[in-house]
Amino acid sequence: GPNLVRNFQENPGSTVGVVCDSDPARLAVAQKRYPHLTVTREADELLRDPSVDLVAVVAPVSTHFALTQAALEAGKHVLVAKPLATSLEQAERLVALAEKQRRILAVDHTFVYTPAVRKIREIIASGELGEVYYYDSTRVNLGLIQNDVNVVWDLAAHDISILEFLFAEKPVSVAARAVSHVGSHETIAYLFVQFAGTLVAHMHVNWLAPQKVRMIFVGGSRKMIVYDDNEPSEKVKVYDRGVLLDSAADRHATLVQYRTGDMLAPQIPTTEALRIECQHLLECIQQGTTPLTGGAHALNVVRLLEAAQRSIRQG
Repeated sequence: GPNLVRNFQENPGSTVGVVCDSDPARLAVAQKRYPHLTVTREADELLRDPSVDLVAVVAPVSTHFALTQAALEAGKHVLVAKPLATSLEQAERLVALAEKQRRILAVDHTFVYTPAVRKIREIIASGELGEVYYYDSTRVNLGLIQNDVNVVWDLAAHDISILEFLFAEKPVSVAARAVSHVGSHETIAYLFVQFAGTLVAHMHVNWLAPQKVRMIFVGGSRKMIVYDDNEPSEKVKVYDRGVLLDSAADRHATLVQYRTGDMLAPQIPTTEALRIECQHLLECIQQGTTPLTGGAHALNVVRLLEAAQRSIRQG
């Protein structure tokens, strides 16, 4: 919430007028930092304000549907924290309502706007990796344990959004396993996603890890990528490494050869992802275009999350 307030306020194309929060202490912090703000504890007061064009919903996932629906019905454009809703049925209703109201609905899938993920997409699209074999991610830390969703809806939503952005192929199946160790929601999970071709994706998410790890591997027939989001400078590294199978070799000889070449760390801009996202959304509102993380993107993310939850439930 505070980071969105900061980025929209610093953007020359927008001004933050109202901040709503149920916690008076948080409102006091916002008003001290930005004295011009109107603050309120009632969402309805914000929605009735005719000067408000865009509403950012940054609240528990269980409240996304009701708050986003109310904002759209009030004629506002909406940016909502990820994921869009707690079910595909709810998400579809919100997307349909936004279309009916002719308002833009975007979801804060921040990683789509990170320069690092955009660079990875550029590398994949160039064909530099060759045939892409797999996407393998580890997204773990100690907390923050959510009260209304499990670790899949909280952390795996990031990787599913990245998958949706990086690859044109669509998932055909997901198998997921998860366990709850603390509280009523699953705290650790593993997802395996199969695509129509040979591409597969594996995701490990965990709220109970001793260290924060944000690692993604993308493997191809020619080159491979390592993306470490915790790395301060060289977040993306491209390795000229792979495996060659010599089918013409003698059957008693070693058929597999390993190729080890150079590593390249491309220059990645340090621009804050939220700054890019806010600028992109403002341009979409002004031009009437669809955001990168608009309705279609958001629906595909929730569709896969719901399928993973069904897999967990069915064992």
